[in-house]
Amino acid sequence: MQLVPVTPEAALERADEAVDLLLEAGRNPGDVLVLTTGAPHPWQQHELSFGEERYWAQLAEGGDVFYADLATVRPVRREVVVLVLGPAAAGRAVRTVEQALTHAVSLLVVCGATEELAGTPIAGGQAVPA
Repeated sequence: MQLVPVTPEAALERADEAVDLLLEAGRNPGDVLVLTTGAPHPWQQHELSFGEERYWAQLAEGGDVFYADLATVRPVRREVVVLVLGPAAAGRAVRTVEQALTHAVSLLVVCGATEELAGTPIAGGQAVPA
C-alpha cells in the first residue's frame, strides 16, 4: 500500500496524478481502478452520461482505467486501486481502506487524509511526499 497524504480537498487531483504515474511506469490502463468516496469522479460522471449499461460494460471489458464510487462498485478486482479519501471519508478512513483493499490485487494507493491510518495494522504502507 502507498499512502499519499494530502488534504481531502486535494485528494482527487493527487489521485489523478497517481494514475498518470502508474500509466507512465507501464501499467496497463485496464489494470487500474479509481475509487472515490462521496462525490463521483468527473470522469465517472462523463462516462455515466452515455448510460448506465454502457458505463458498467466498460468495467467488464477491462480495457481502460475504470472510475467508480466505492459504495456502488460491483465486485471487481484489479491489479491496482487508487482510492480517493475525500471529505466524505473523514472519520472512516480505516474502514474505507479495508473495503478498497478487497478490490486491489497487488497495490492500493490511498490519496487523502491518511493520518487516521497511523498506528493501525493497515498503516504498513509507504508514505509518498505530498
